[in-house]
Amino acid sequence: MLKLLRRIVALVFFLCITFLLLDVSGVAHRFLGWMARIQLLPAVMALNFGVIAFLVVLTLVFGRVYCSVICPLGVFQDGISRLGNIGRKQPYRYRKELKWLRYGIWVLFVIALVAGLQCLVAFLAPYSAYGRMVESLLQPVWLWGNNLLASISQRAGSYAFYSREVWLRSLPTLIVAAVTLVVLVVLAWRGGRTYCNAVCPVGTTLSFFSRFALLRPVIDASKCRNCRKCEHGCKAQCIDIDSHSIDYSRCVDCFNCIGECKFDALSYRPVWGRKKASPKASEGYKEGEAPQADDSLRASRRAFLGATALFAGTSALKAQSAKKVDGGFAQLLPKQAPSREVPLTPPGSASVKDFYRRCTACQLCVAQCPNNVLRPSSDPEHFMQPCMSYERGFCRPECTRCSQLCPSGAIKPIGKEEKTQYRIGVAQIDRDLCLQSRGEGPCGKCVQACPSGAVSFVNKDGVRIPVVAEEVCIGCGACEYLCPVRPISAITVNGRNTHLL
Repeated sequence: MLKLLRRIVALVFFLCITFLLLDVSGVAHRFLGWMARIQLLPAVMALNFGVIAFLVVLTLVFGRVYCSVICPLGVFQDGISRLGNIGRKQPYRYRKELKWLRYGIWVLFVIALVAGLQCLVAFLAPYSAYGRMVESLLQPVWLWGNNLLASISQRAGSYAFYSREVWLRSLPTLIVAAVTLVVLVVLAWRGGRTYCNAVCPVGTTLSFFSRFALLRPVIDASKCRNCRKCEHGCKAQCIDIDSHSIDYSRCVDCFNCIGECKFDALSYRPVWGRKKASPKASEGYKEGEAPQADDSLRASRRAFLGATALFAGTSALKAQSAKKVDGGFAQLLPKQAPSREVPLTPPGSASVKDFYRRCTACQLCVAQCPNNVLRPSSDPEHFMQPCMSYERGFCRPECTRCSQLCPSGAIKPIGKEEKTQYRIGVAQIDRDLCLQSRGEGPCGKCVQACPSGAVSFVNKDGVRIPVVAEEVCIGCGACEYLCPVRPISAITVNGRNTHLL
């Protein structure tokens, strides 16, 4: 019963979080956004002490159910390991804890957090890794399916679906996502929860508390017949049937062992204090003997994830799927991202530094951005963290979707009216590129596009040229996006280090 209940809840969490990352309608985050906020690392970065306390208490009471139910990467590995076990009579066996690898990676992770090496943090964090795989590998397939339905429905006279552009946001991030997927599939196929118990720093952090969980799977040695079915079914490979012991720091409470036992020797029950193994238990079980369960626990290590700092940069890799032509059928060059003096970060982020210090690169905002403004950065300084650029769209003043769904607090929730007051950047005009300034015909696209009225015409030497009122510009990028000059727009938006209201 416990096994079935755990699977149902885990499947619900997994499907909902996956849909949250895939959804482009903006509806999912209203109902499912809380599932991203209860992931451990985003909660730590957002200083959400309520969620952190809840997860710690949950682990102290029930063990590492977070890893088997709430974490989408953990549930994904369960699905892969289940496929890999088809036809295998003895899928797993007990393996000793790889302390040097497990705690070495955890120490490296904590150092990266404290030092602000967010690139390394994003590589190791489980929720970020899963978000990266879904956004880079699965969402394009999802959008192609959506576009197919849109084409079919439009031919039938219905507009229930509308087409969305599918484009490569970042080739380096795509490669990292593909490599991560391959590694996870191989590890889960062969060893179940190897990643969770040898690599994942979140799993290691929770293991410090799960050693003292109130409720745990316990082996009754008097009933055990040494059939080893529980050991062969343990995807965490933490059951040592020779000593009738379970390594609770690695146990993820999947309840496979309880479901496999036919002799009622395993139960999930309260455990008070510590029990020392009898000499017979340590030597191995012999029929007719009834050694006590070995519940010995190692000394407590309490870890508190520290604050993070900057490991930063910008620039996005773009891909054009089709050639564009102007009214005379002349081929238009694809727009390229300009070199920005200060990177652009979304409205709701207090500053560039604060944004990149808190961002976990989970790609949720990138996946949900309806204006094609956000994409993973390919620059080593902010690798895989979101950056803004205006080659495929601009940050519409009425859109606040990214601020409503960010789970780490990198983008604070803001309303539509408040967003129009945020000044995230300022536009600058390159007179050598501007068609109007060079006298090559009337243009004025930037003046027409500006929603804040920051760009206007002035007369200079008998020529009307556009100028920018920096104190009014909000940095939305409408002028840069609609500028007809290619490949680099004649007007470029540079970010502000600190956003102004």
